[in-house]
Amino acid sequence: MKSKASKSWLTMLTLTLILSLLAACSNNSSSSNTNSGNAGTAANTGNSESVYKEKYEPPVTISTVWGVDPALKFKNGESIENNVATKWALDKFGIDIKSLWSVTDTNGAFATKLRLSLTSGQELPDIVVVGNDDPQLAQDLIDSGAFQDAGALFDKYANDTWKAAMEMDSNVWNPYIRDGVRMGIPLLDYAYNHDYLLWIRQDWLDKLNMEAPKTIEELEAVLEAFKNNNPQGLKPDQVTPLSIGFKSSLNTWMGDPSWIFGAYGTIPEQWNLAADGTLEYGSVNEAMKPGLVKLNEWYNKGYIPREAALWDENKTAEPAVAGTAGIIPGPYWMSGWPLLDTAKNVEGAVWKPYPIPTGPDGKAGRHGTHFTNGVILINKDMKHPEALFTYQNYLFDNYANPAPGSEFDLGLFKGYDYDIDENGNPVFGDDIPGGQIIAPARYFLVRDGARIPDAQMNALLALADGKEPETRLEKDVAVNYGPDTPAAAKVLLSQEDISMKNMFTGPTTPTMKMKLDYLNKLELQTFNEIIYGKKPVDAFDKFVETWKSSGGADITKEVNEWYQTVK
Repeated sequence: MKSKASKSWLTMLTLTLILSLLAACSNNSSSSNTNSGNAGTAANTGNSESVYKEKYEPPVTISTVWGVDPALKFKNGESIENNVATKWALDKFGIDIKSLWSVTDTNGAFATKLRLSLTSGQELPDIVVVGNDDPQLAQDLIDSGAFQDAGALFDKYANDTWKAAMEMDSNVWNPYIRDGVRMGIPLLDYAYNHDYLLWIRQDWLDKLNMEAPKTIEELEAVLEAFKNNNPQGLKPDQVTPLSIGFKSSLNTWMGDPSWIFGAYGTIPEQWNLAADGTLEYGSVNEAMKPGLVKLNEWYNKGYIPREAALWDENKTAEPAVAGTAGIIPGPYWMSGWPLLDTAKNVEGAVWKPYPIPTGPDGKAGRHGTHFTNGVILINKDMKHPEALFTYQNYLFDNYANPAPGSEFDLGLFKGYDYDIDENGNPVFGDDIPGGQIIAPARYFLVRDGARIPDAQMNALLALADGKEPETRLEKDVAVNYGPDTPAAAKVLLSQEDISMKNMFTGPTTPTMKMKLDYLNKLELQTFNEIIYGKKPVDAFDKFVETWKSSGGADITKEVNEWYQTVK
């Protein structure tokens, strides 16, 4: 009995050891093909060996095309086709980034050349990155049929860091969905970049013994004092109490007036979520009328520029920098640019950030910023689509928010955006031999490398609470942004719930293609005439009637048909 029991025990031990060795081999195989997160696990499903690699030997090729920012600089004889980032990709991952062509992207040259490639049947690259400056280009490329289901690839190969970043706003996929298929990967950007607040001359408030306005009514009292009792000694005709402009839009990024309408319940020139769950064009909402009345009053009292209808965003900054404006709406980062220069023109000038004031019913609203800056499209004939994720997964884990002491803690590339001196200390700016490259992240296959939407804002909030900068993002915002940027970020997020994003992000609808230019011109003309007193506010009702009968009703129907497919 003892002999049989011993043999049985030995047999079981042998089987256990064999199974353990097999499991270890399997785990090692999986580990060797996993960059981070769940990418290797997902890629291995149903396969004996994953095609996803940390490094490809022999190298694989990813072809692309480039629209080069004319302000982008190079050094050491490099170009967008051959530079420190393309060499890094080859050495690090065995990925050879091949450029089919590049153009200096002025006057839409990149979009023009891509469209010519489509219509002439030229070779399209494996990867195309299209920015938000021409959203229709991405739609045209998707409609060409040349690109594949990017969402399925993302689900299979993207790591946990990238997926978590994408989940911060599930709506980011919406512009690129066709029949339920995600045809492009949204290019993530920092959150709230173009959300805005009010920048107010604090030194003027202090001299007048006034508090920052919390309501539209209180704001009017401040505008009146800035205009007619100016603490800087400026005559009324020398002051711009509220520097706004609407040359081409009532919904823009600096000198923006759309929050005035937000005080009454709508944001113009975008599609907002209505009470019944449908999308409504904000400019035809009844709440536009009191906003237009208020702007007309402020125009008559000289609170806004007499040339506001001719001022674009940059023009609204001019009186602010010159020291003759009291308030300018704009993003949280404006204390670094352009408002940092005001003190050079007016000694003692101080700008401080304040929340958007509320209307008579306690409402407030501002246009919201989408967490994206474009889209990544993947050619349906790409031989190694998983290689894109080898590249991007690494950047999301190691570059998007690097920890102190990690690979990209000091910067991207030694000798480009930082260097090390003879004593082993980091140097930046003019101390870098051969000069500093300001934006080497623009050399990456995907614009700016990788961004986690809330990473920069979290860094700013940490500094606002008194934390010493430790991480690369904290150091970056502490050095390169204005001194009041952390405080402004905190003010901005104190009103996070009033941020209203444009809810329609789909392709241009059929009626938009035919009628939208006319409707936009009609809208801008009507609103300008009401603000300038050339037409009574009742002209708004006629505008809404004409807008609906001239294509607006059909556009609303098409927009909501799209919305039903993505909500």
